[in-house]
Amino acid sequence: MSDNKKLVYFLCTGNSCRSQMADGWLKALGNDRYEVQSAGLEAHGLNPRAVQVMKEVGVDISGHTSDVIDPEILNRADYVITLCGHADEHCPVISNKNVVKWHWGFDDPAKATGTEEEIMNHFRAVRDAIKARLERFLTEDR
Repeated sequence: MSDNKKLVYFLCTGNSCRSQMADGWLKALGNDRYEVQSAGLEAHGLNPRAVQVMKEVGVDISGHTSDVIDPEILNRADYVITLCGHADEHCPVISNKNVVKWHWGFDDPAKATGTEEEIMNHFRAVRDAIKARLERFLTEDR
């Protein structure tokens, strides 16, 4: 890990879907520029559907762990990005005054209902929306 890399910390409620996908995408798209971590207010375990839809686009998150927010990482992050309203509202206090905190809200694909194909399509839509938002971030953060 290089000390000049900016630390991006993705947060959501359970660290099972959205923050895991964002973590995987940023590692795939910009890992040479960033240290990437993700966590949740709780650890719900890695969602197998999130792993599957990321694998479809060549990003392997199967080795990720579902982690609870670490205050030490939180307070040394350059960017703290919440991906759901619940995490945004309940994010612990950050003592680092230089942190950039953003909220990028995405629907929780784990709450999707319907046939397996409809649920998987919802996961894919969220995956693609997160990628698009991260591509914009990478373009803007020069």
